[in-house]
Amino acid sequence: MENQQPKQPRIGKFIDPLTDWGFRRLFGQEPNKEILVEFLNDLFQGEKHIIDLTYAPNEFDGDDVTDKRVIFDLHCRGDNDEYFIVEMQRIRQDHFKDRALFYVSRLIQRLLRKGRETNSYKLPEVYLIGILEFSMDSVATDRYFHDIALMDKHTCKPFYNKLGFKFLELPNFVKETDDLLTDMDKWMYLLKHMSTLDKVPTFLDKRVFQLIFKISEVAKLKKEERMAYEASLKAKWDTQNAFDSVRREGKEEGRIEGKTEVVRNLIVKLGLTNEQAAEVAEVSIDFVEKVRTDLQKKDK
Repeated sequence: MENQQPKQPRIGKFIDPLTDWGFRRLFGQEPNKEILVEFLNDLFQGEKHIIDLTYAPNEFDGDDVTDKRVIFDLHCRGDNDEYFIVEMQRIRQDHFKDRALFYVSRLIQRLLRKGRETNSYKLPEVYLIGILEFSMDSVATDRYFHDIALMDKHTCKPFYNKLGFKFLELPNFVKETDDLLTDMDKWMYLLKHMSTLDKVPTFLDKRVFQLIFKISEVAKLKKEERMAYEASLKAKWDTQNAFDSVRREGKEEGRIEGKTEVVRNLIVKLGLTNEQAAEVAEVSIDFVEKVRTDLQKKDK
């Protein structure tokens, strides 16, 4: 009996902010950058006050052709010369924390002035914000906000206050509408539920939320925008379906054999890159490269 294709969810009234296209539309557009400014100010809760920001390049090569390139979802500079990397991560990934550290390290390295002999190591502030559709710790699911900084383990006082990580775990956010006490609660609710809403909730009455809903009505998208959004939405659904298949096959088959077959399907049927396939199947890029090499040998 052939496996039935999973039923795709319906396209809602408002765009899904957790698609690549939807995320960029809400947070990555110069005309509407006040959305990102408000989001960051509410996230930092008075720790920082951002009046304006400038979008910056989101791709950085290494110093050598063999160095790994990094591609940020969003990268911007605040008016106080601080830098923000905003990442949306859909699928649980091995070594996710390592990747977060690698990303900020590459940015810091790029911000150092080159070509001058100097003993100055003064660095700007750098923060990485991760919006996650998974729990970093599958056991501890009672917290949805993690505010990470370098601390002295004995005194619990900050050691260095110009580097920070803030992670928002959407699956762990289970507050209902009556429990939304802060603006950050409302942001979390919006990110998690926006694509399923049929009307603008009255409790999201803040000006920035009204702007978000105004530019997010699917029916008002231009033809090209609608096509781009639907493609991004389908990519999200396909990735989730592939990930669910990985989990099912991992239970039904041996781990290595099952992972190999899943990676083959991700490469052949979905045409994913090595990094995308590794992320979905939760294997190393080396593992994917070996599977791809074996496939190429068979085709010859």
